[in-house]
Amino acid sequence: MELQVLDKEKSDKISFVTFIITEFALAYKMEMQEAYRYLKKHGGLNYLSEHWWALHTDNKFYTLRDLYNVCYENGGIR
Repeated sequence: MELQVLDKEKSDKISFVTFIITEFALAYKMEMQEAYRYLKKHGGLNYLSEHWWALHTDNKFYTLRDLYNVCYENGGIR
């Protein structure tokens, strides 16, 4: 069986997205699974996936605010 190693960029992206989902859950008082489903349903995960490289350099407060706004614009209420 061949072991596949993630390249550094993919590994960094996964780490960042996981971190932000956790922080989003804490900030908006959600369970982790609830936060994941909410972000997926309202476009937050797509936004993170597309813009993670720029977002990871920003303060987490602004990233969480941007995520909230993206989800709100896509029908999310919280």
